Amino acid sequence: MLLRWLRAFVLPTAACQDAEPPTRYETLFRALDRNGDGVVDIRELQQGLQNLGIPLGQDAEEKIFTTGDINKDGKLDFEEFMKYLKDHEKKMKLAFRSLDKNNDGKIESSEIVQSLQMLGLHISEQQAELILQSIDSDGTMTVDWDEWRDYFLFNPASDIEEIIRFWKHSTGIDIGDSLTIPDEFTEDEKKSGQWWRQLLAGGVAGAVSRTSTAPLDRLKVMMQVHGSKSMNIFGGFRQMVKEGGIRSLWRGNGTNVIKIAPETAVKFWAYEQYKKLLTEEGQKLGTFERFISGSMAGATAQTFIYPMEVLKTRLAVAKTGQYSGIYGCAKKILKQEGFGAFYKGYVPNLLGIIPYAGIDLAVYELLKTYWLDNFAKDSVNPGVVVLLGCGALSSTCGQLASYPLALVRTRMQAQAMVEGAPQLSMVGLFQRIVSKEGVSGLYRGITPNFMKVLPAVGISYVVYENMKQTLGVAQK
Repeated sequence: MLLRWLRAFVLPTAACQDAEPPTRYETLFRALDRNGDGVVDIRELQQGLQNLGIPLGQDAEEKIFTTGDINKDGKLDFEEFMKYLKDHEKKMKLAFRSLDKNNDGKIESSEIVQSLQMLGLHISEQQAELILQSIDSDGTMTVDWDEWRDYFLFNPASDIEEIIRFWKHSTGIDIGDSLTIPDEFTEDEKKSGQWWRQLLAGGVAGAVSRTSTAPLDRLKVMMQVHGSKSMNIFGGFRQMVKEGGIRSLWRGNGTNVIKIAPETAVKFWAYEQYKKLLTEEGQKLGTFERFISGSMAGATAQTFIYPMEVLKTRLAVAKTGQYSGIYGCAKKILKQEGFGAFYKGYVPNLLGIIPYAGIDLAVYELLKTYWLDNFAKDSVNPGVVVLLGCGALSSTCGQLASYPLALVRTRMQAQAMVEGAPQLSMVGLFQRIVSKEGVSGLYRGITPNFMKVLPAVGISYVVYENMKQTLGVAQK
């Protein structure tokens, strides 16, 4: 409907491409200028685009005004409107030519696959055809310049990489994120300051989510450390409440929340540095490079904040009155065990990053591909529920693979607190656990760990979205 309207009244094709731009721009401008005062404000633009059914990201209106409103009066007159669209068309033309590998004036599914592969994204021919269907207006399963221009007429994507990101969002073909691989930010997001707002929103969401699921997290730690006592879920909660009251269920959560900020900052900084080391200037970051960069960034961040991981475990396992707080715990460990105690379990912690990040990434891509191949019919956008479900399941698989290492790490962190327990190495602990508790002993506490996945994902998502709105983060 939209493309036919544009072609018939606004954007004459092929033969009219050399017609005077003001004529077709003026027709569209008049359609948007609903009160006929010669200027288009943000509400008129939003209402007009909605009536035309033009597919935009939620931040498109703001970006159009930021870019097109030359005199910064909060309104677009015809000259500003025309200049914006003319400049935008030039960028769209360059992007179209970048995708049109064989220079035949049409974009085919194979060219989309090839272009995405250059960015490290691997999709099937069928998935590429779904992308084409959303743009193709004449049913030829190819996209010519006019269809391309009409579809991206107002979308603020300005170059090939940004257009690919727009597709990634609308189709769900994104790398995804995990506990070790940071988010990707566009150059525009970095320049506008959107990146730190998103990081802050994520930090607040993480704090609320961790606090909400802290009782399950402490129970997991207790079961990991005292696995030989066969502590079950209900017995564990009963024991913790009896020993320290309801408040004791959140013991160690303060440290768990405090470490979010330094860990996020170091991880983001390190990720950017590793990306530069692994790619040449101007080269796109592929999936493998992103995995390596993310894993190394996670390892770097863990190196900086690992003492806080040890403090969190010690506080969670501690009895009432054993430590006066975070500072008291740190002071006591340093005095009695020395600085090295703050890095107990460091090796299995680093080793656990690789299987977690790798399996999380692989399962997420597998689930997305399966959905796109089997369920994407009218739309290639899976929606929030499917994306959150894929994220939760892939995270669970990653945790399942790395859990034995996480358990050994936790026991090494806390074994000095367990009376009569020998101070074993990583290999020694593995052997002791398997010999005394069997292979299942390596998975003590995994039930409460899995129980917190869905509420943690749901809570963090809701808080993250609300924080982005509060901080003024542009919605994609």
